[in-house]
Amino acid sequence: MPILCEPASSAGELLSGIDGEVRKADTLAAAAKLLDSDPNETLVVIGPRAVTSDAFAFAAALRLARPAVGVILARREVDVTLLMRAMQSGVRDVVPVGDDAAMAAACRRSYEVTRRMLAPPADEESAPGQIVTVFAAKGGCGKTMLAVNLGVALARLGVRRVCVVDLDLSFGDVAISVQLDPLRTILDALPMAGHLDESGAASLLTRYQPGLDMLLAPVTPGDAEKIPPRLVGELLAVLRGMYDFVVIDTPGQVELFAFRESGPYVAQGLRADSKAVLFLIDSLVASSPTNFLSLLLLSTSVQLRMELPLLQVLSKTDLARNAKEIVKWGGDAYQFEEALSKTKSGDSYTFYTQVFRALKNASISTGLFPVSGYTRDGFISLVGELSRISKGGEEFEES
Repeated sequence: MPILCEPASSAGELLSGIDGEVRKADTLAAAAKLLDSDPNETLVVIGPRAVTSDAFAFAAALRLARPAVGVILARREVDVTLLMRAMQSGVRDVVPVGDDAAMAAACRRSYEVTRRMLAPPADEESAPGQIVTVFAAKGGCGKTMLAVNLGVALARLGVRRVCVVDLDLSFGDVAISVQLDPLRTILDALPMAGHLDESGAASLLTRYQPGLDMLLAPVTPGDAEKIPPRLVGELLAVLRGMYDFVVIDTPGQVELFAFRESGPYVAQGLRADSKAVLFLIDSLVASSPTNFLSLLLLSTSVQLRMELPLLQVLSKTDLARNAKEIVKWGGDAYQFEEALSKTKSGDSYTFYTQVFRALKNASISTGLFPVSGYTRDGFISLVGELSRISKGGEEFEES
């Protein structure tokens, strides 16, 4: 039974958007007491009478103490600044007071995220690990930070075994980003090519934290050419048998990986039931509708090449002033067209809108997932979506 934190005198305007019975608390302190008394509670709705800063502090503390509990914030006025602060504090959704449909949808989303977080892991022997490949259009988007933070989030949210693989073989910086000094790298797999087993793969790994290991790139850039594509596929096949999730960090230039010889060995050489590609969209670059559409097209080309479910991840949301607006473009063609009309008209406007609608009609993506590598916000939702895909919720139809 969800907890509604709002004085009785004004709670009525929120109740119609929350399905079923609720437990009411006049203050955040009272809500905290109700949570303490019920370890199975998974949802708190905070009404407009609660001070915003106090609500954010409540959500931030709850995210650490009980991360499976979702917090939804109801406000009379919602703007970009509020949304960004809410996301940074761990609030799962912000809903305008009076929008019952939005409140009901937010509650459903929160319950689904919680369900995925609390779901028991699949049987180890019957379910091979899932491979998640992280791409970006260029260097500097925060791709490596996303791969590392995703590995951390997966390991902390109930997935017991996670491995991050640095396949930027020439200039990989996973080790630098987490301050690791690797004793062995993927280069040391060369003598085992063709007969690599779990024992051999384990000898190449560097432990980062409990539940999270890393297979690091060669220290010398010139060593990248020594590693044959088939060895990459062989390594990943073995790692799938050792880990629940294998997160692959690719080169900063997407064309160096998605369209080179080694690319198909990641996607086609490993026929898992469920895998996914994450395409990183830099919110600072995608700040205009035209740039945003260009990045969507590039992400589509990667999906066509890899033939896997695609998740578009919006990075640096803590830095971009219009990050929330970009998220709206990804989910609503009319929002995109309205923004586009401010800079384009005539044939140019028609061309952009037709291309955008073609992508939307083709259901290329499930929408944008905003994250911050700095604050680590947004990773719970991303992990939930990856869990859905890994359990067969989405498949890519091959032609």
